[in-house]
Amino acid sequence: MKLLKRVSKQMAYLLRHAPEQAGLRLDPEGYVLLDDVVDALRLTVPDVTPDIVREVVAQVEPRKQRYSIEGDAVRANYGHSVADRIALSPAEPPTKLFHGTSHDALAEIRDCGLLPMRRQYVHLTTDSQLALSVGGRHGAPCLLRVDAALAHAEGIVFYKANYTFWLADAVPSRFIHLP
Repeated sequence: MKLLKRVSKQMAYLLRHAPEQAGLRLDPEGYVLLDDVVDALRLTVPDVTPDIVREVVAQVEPRKQRYSIEGDAVRANYGHSVADRIALSPAEPPTKLFHGTSHDALAEIRDCGLLPMRRQYVHLTTDSQLALSVGGRHGAPCLLRVDAALAHAEGIVFYKANYTFWLADAVPSRFIHLP
């Protein structure tokens, strides 16, 4: 599992933050040929193979579904900080979604809503425990509930990243509640 986590971290760096440093070109949906990613990974993890990348996609934090493989291409599903925005199709969200944050961020969220900050999208999930886990990365976690159905009805666009995570450009504070 150590190898898989190491490969996952390097994949995140290459696919989410610095594809150009490894000569990788993301297509509009963020996909890169699997063989090209393997070649780039081998610069830091010489033993990596396409099968190891497939294992990373399937086994490393499966609830988060960080990566997707489609045919002969792989992508990071979310969290990109690259200049070009990854194209996603709008979708109707579930009734409620959750966002985990720190207690320190609550005042700003009440004032400004949820903003993507240094990411391309705001990350939301259908799993309240997963949201709390994500929110705990920056201090004492706080769970927020987003009235996604009302927000969607009022024109907020949501994107389905995978079966657990949803994305939005921003979520105004009037749709955000403490559970």
